[in-house]
Amino acid sequence: LSGGAKMAEAVVELLERAARREAPLEELRALRLAVQAVPPAALRARLSDDHLGALFALLSVNDREQVSACVSILERLLQALDPVYVIQNLREELQKGLFHPDDSVKILTISQVGRIVENSDAVTEILNSSELLRQIINCIGGEKIAVAKEAIKSLSRIAQTQDGLEALFVSSLLSDLKNVMATNDIVRYRVYELIVEISSVSADSLNYCANSGLISELIGELTGDDVLVRATCIEMVTSLAHTPHGRQYLAQQGIIDKISNIIVGAESDPFSGFYLPGFVKFFGNLAVVDSPQQICERYPVFMEKVFEMAESHDPTMIGVAVDTLGILGSNVEGKQVLQKTRSRFQNLLNRIGHQAKNAPTELRLRCLDAISSLLYLPPEQQTEDLLRMTESWFTSLSSQPLELFRSISTQPFPDLHCGALRVFTAIANQPWAQKLMFDSPGFVEYIVDRSVEPDKASKDAKYELVKALVNSKTIAEIFGNQYYLRLRAYLREGPYYVKAVSTTAVEGAE
Repeated sequence: LSGGAKMAEAVVELLERAARREAPLEELRALRLAVQAVPPAALRARLSDDHLGALFALLSVNDREQVSACVSILERLLQALDPVYVIQNLREELQKGLFHPDDSVKILTISQVGRIVENSDAVTEILNSSELLRQIINCIGGEKIAVAKEAIKSLSRIAQTQDGLEALFVSSLLSDLKNVMATNDIVRYRVYELIVEISSVSADSLNYCANSGLISELIGELTGDDVLVRATCIEMVTSLAHTPHGRQYLAQQGIIDKISNIIVGAESDPFSGFYLPGFVKFFGNLAVVDSPQQICERYPVFMEKVFEMAESHDPTMIGVAVDTLGILGSNVEGKQVLQKTRSRFQNLLNRIGHQAKNAPTELRLRCLDAISSLLYLPPEQQTEDLLRMTESWFTSLSSQPLELFRSISTQPFPDLHCGALRVFTAIANQPWAQKLMFDSPGFVEYIVDRSVEPDKASKDAKYELVKALVNSKTIAEIFGNQYYLRLRAYLREGPYYVKAVSTTAVEGAE
């Protein structure tokens, strides 16, 4: 016998003894080590239902060490088995495992469920086991977040077929889902998360979720009295708005108008600080996927609110406003909407530039990201008008904007350093910015100097800047050949190039 086969023999012998309930703890420990040493494939043919059944049975003993040994052994053995086999022959065991008081057993079983639902032949078997499905639903209410997450993932996968949707939403399981929601707020949100995830798949799956009444429950919580609940639920509704069919549903049900009205009403609500950020972000996301112009014209309160928040003195509100402006200005139509507000936006840019320099680090980073997003123009959209606009925005940020970002990029904080480099990268393909860079003393030298980037993230960010410059049509003309060739060499050498140091050969060193 080869070594592998010998080991496999030994494992099978130990398994036989476990099946006869004769294996004391030492032997389970030996088995635990032995199965780690044998490739699962070598065991596949020798495993019988009895072996596995016996190991699952040993889990029902109240002995932590025995349970932990069996979990390790099963983890290894079940990997060797086809998911279809597992669901057909170990259904009862899986059901019991999901009930088990020990978390490690729950995690073992729920991860097997995960394997089964990924397999199109095995998943149909699950649909015929309503007991098992009920147990998976109950796992959403579990203490252990890992178990709940895996359960949500499995249910979401099950719902990707028509039969799965029928099983979850048009059977008695729907009441199990509603029962588990009653556990507490956190579990209720987990179920909403699952519903939103399922709804995002297709218009058809959204219909099932809507007919179950769970989406209107979620929407109901947006207008409820609990401000913290509102804040959590608006995030879910925002992800519902990421798909065209989700947006259509929200519009048809009048929910977008509702959210707009809540923003209007927030004026007089002393607690609006809890949920307002989420509601404003909702519109920011909606504008980008839909049409910034239409959203801003139809819901003027949104823009007004963003400006108000950005002009306020509350760092939390400023942060949300800055993020939202970055989202809104990430495409050309959104930029034009902002440009229409003329001097109000120019003044706002000056505030954002000021915050980028003086605010606490976290807010500075958000400002830098928003500035990059606002200033970037794809080459095919670089009309004279738009280039004039981004240039005027850049000059509104500070009296010496290039110096401002350069000073941020020389700070010892990698995050800020990279944030400032991203601003340069955003404007790197615009001729006015190239002229500014070229005319600024020492700036081009700074770009090609590799020694100023202390860490991997900074080296990557610098490389992106060089790439953006080299790929621009106007760079050779504006920077001149000498610098253009240096940038191209930098690009060719890659982000982490280190110049070889010439060493004098030492006699006898070979």
